[in-house]
Amino acid sequence: MPSSTFKPPSSFVLVTGGAGFIGAHLVERLLKDGKTVVVIDDLSTGSRDNLRAVAQHRNFRFIQTKISTYTELPELAAEAEYIFHLAATVGVELVVKSALHVLEASFNETQILLRAAAKNATPILFTSTSEVYGKSAKAEFSEDDDLLIGPPTHSRWSYASAKLTDEFLALAYAREKKLPVTIARLFNTVGPRQTGRYGMVLPRFIAAAKADEPLKVFGDGAQSRCFGFVHDVVEALVRLQKCKPARGEIFNIGGTEEVSILELAQLVVETLGSKSTIELIPYDQAYAPGFDDMRRRKPRVEKLERCVNFKPQTALRDIIRITAESTSA
Repeated sequence: MPSSTFKPPSSFVLVTGGAGFIGAHLVERLLKDGKTVVVIDDLSTGSRDNLRAVAQHRNFRFIQTKISTYTELPELAAEAEYIFHLAATVGVELVVKSALHVLEASFNETQILLRAAAKNATPILFTSTSEVYGKSAKAEFSEDDDLLIGPPTHSRWSYASAKLTDEFLALAYAREKKLPVTIARLFNTVGPRQTGRYGMVLPRFIAAAKADEPLKVFGDGAQSRCFGFVHDVVEALVRLQKCKPARGEIFNIGGTEEVSILELAQLVVETLGSKSTIELIPYDQAYAPGFDDMRRRKPRVEKLERCVNFKPQTALRDIIRITAESTSA
């Protein structure tokens, strides 16, 4: 949709990255809540297919553009009721291969959006990532923990560094420009319509299991993660954006059922009744020599529960089943 012909509605919510996996689910939820939603997405990693169910909705508008090149962004941000900023480069595989794109896209786009939102103090919720906890060996991560990022010689850490810089920038706008900012650190969000194209582990496993092909586990498989169901994550995001005491704060969002990646592969095979085998692939073959990974990544979510009375709780086996049922073989 050309920017010169776009006329924003009188009241709307702006979602950047709304054609992405999480963004599209959020858009659907907002429309169900009776909101008018305007999406900005350049489709670099998102897809219009994710928005197929709402494409003709009378309260939905889509603008295909980069944040940094959209000349009418200042007016749009100023007039929005509030903003969800989900636009980001995602997936470890893409991060390792395209660090320059990751860094430039994250910082430049976020800076421009924050500047636009600050002109009218439009509330903005920024989605960050559990990657910012870096190589910390803690068993569980709290929002006020110290962070331990790997060296810049390893592009693996470019995404974490970019998101962390964005967090610093967003909170600086909150302090110095009085911009209402809320930061959500997402822990491995999964669910229907997520693609394995950029290395996402669960959709890769499900696709392989459905085809009775080997599930490829990178590293020794002992690294553990917690997976948040996308509908739970969206519920948390919506509640946080409505919660004024949450502004200026950081919140973890994710499941708390910890599982090793090898156990996850076994659970996918078992849940789907697959004949697949499981293969261990060394990191240097999967990504690049010297690849570094976090051994554990489990969130503490008590702060989220205290603030918005919500704790993501969909069981992992249910997440696998629901996700598998929503995808074609």
